[in-house]
Amino acid sequence: MLIKTPQETWNDFLKFIEERCSATEFENWFSHIKLIQSQDEFLLEVPNIYVREYLLDNYKRDLEAFFPLLPNGKLALSFVIAEEKNPLPEPKQPSPIQEHETDPALKLNHLYTFNNFIEGSSNQFVKSAAMGIATRPGKSYNPLFIHGGVGLGKTHLLHAIGHYTKQHHRKLKVQCITTEGFINDLVDHLKNKTVDKLKRFYRSLDILLVDDIQFLQSRLNFEEELCNTFESLINQNKQIVITSDKPPSQLKLSERMVARMEWGLVAQVGTPDLETRVAILQHKAEQKGIKISHKVAFFIAERIFNNVRQLEGALNRLCAYSRMMGLDVTEEIVEKTLNELFQLQPSKRISVDNILKSVAIMFGVKVSDLCSSSRTKDVAFPRQVAMYLAKELVNESVMKLASYFGGKTHSTLLHGWKKIAQRLGKDETLKRQIQIARRNLES
Repeated sequence: MLIKTPQETWNDFLKFIEERCSATEFENWFSHIKLIQSQDEFLLEVPNIYVREYLLDNYKRDLEAFFPLLPNGKLALSFVIAEEKNPLPEPKQPSPIQEHETDPALKLNHLYTFNNFIEGSSNQFVKSAAMGIATRPGKSYNPLFIHGGVGLGKTHLLHAIGHYTKQHHRKLKVQCITTEGFINDLVDHLKNKTVDKLKRFYRSLDILLVDDIQFLQSRLNFEEELCNTFESLINQNKQIVITSDKPPSQLKLSERMVARMEWGLVAQVGTPDLETRVAILQHKAEQKGIKISHKVAFFIAERIFNNVRQLEGALNRLCAYSRMMGLDVTEEIVEKTLNELFQLQPSKRISVDNILKSVAIMFGVKVSDLCSSSRTKDVAFPRQVAMYLAKELVNESVMKLASYFGGKTHSTLLHGWKKIAQRLGKDETLKRQIQIARRNLES
């Protein structure tokens, strides 16, 4: 027998969820759910099937904590799709699609242009591909899929394409949207029963720019709608550009969706090398009206190498401190101001764990990937780099070192070490990466 009434339990659940999600998410997904009391189980009325699946996919454990379970272990909770109960037209309110039609201006970051994008060996290819798309949309690679770690410039390139096409192809209809934005857009139209308008809008575009496609994972119905939109646009020779933190093959999406994204060009934004990081620092310092010497820029770039956002954050802190204290930017000031941001602390013992973490950061992969059985190029090469560093820097037997890589054999580790050793003599980028990794590990 329940101590609380069903309505009280539902209200407690809503209060719990409201404290743990954004106001937009709560409004879109929870505010329209109604509790219908039943003797044996809870019955929830949801606006559509998407809301039900979202609730079960993302909040099942929370539901189990609040609601009783049946003898078979399943939730004593059922769903019913709301029916149209009021045939009278509701007061007209501007829907997202009407906003698109009346205000076609894109929400693009004014700083994210091709002119402001610092080019280096790690991003030269992907920038060229993006420029090619912007110059001749729909005529070359379609779709263009850009992937890479956090803060490496994916969104910058996406917005740069948007800026360029708006300036040089004024007649083309362009839309730049995040995956979360697309999902929210679809939910709003489902609630307003105007999905056909949404479809007509997106499928009438000339260029569709989609950021962070990885947030579409485990959302099958939304994935299907976006995939249908992709196919419609590609069949019309309309341009699509997608960004993600992983390549298509590593995303938990349907084979159909993965195949569609791999059909065009897949390009990776790599971690910027030392020289590129120095150039980025000096460029952004100039934009902020502060002067930093080449020596100071190198000092910072050698100690912060994860991504561009971290570099910019460090520079913002340095600028604020320098101006407030009225001091020139020197290595001593950098050391004092940014010490806690430096990624590897000095005087620490070199271990395989440290090597795995350092290599994972440098190549934008997970430590678990380096210790997995995956043989994809994005994982296999960083794993060989880690094996090389382990054999060079850690004083343990080859068999013991191999065990750190998910139980690999000693012959596998020797093979990885040999591959990197042979490549070092002719690959300058790899040579610099190894030098940076060794310097940070040994400091």
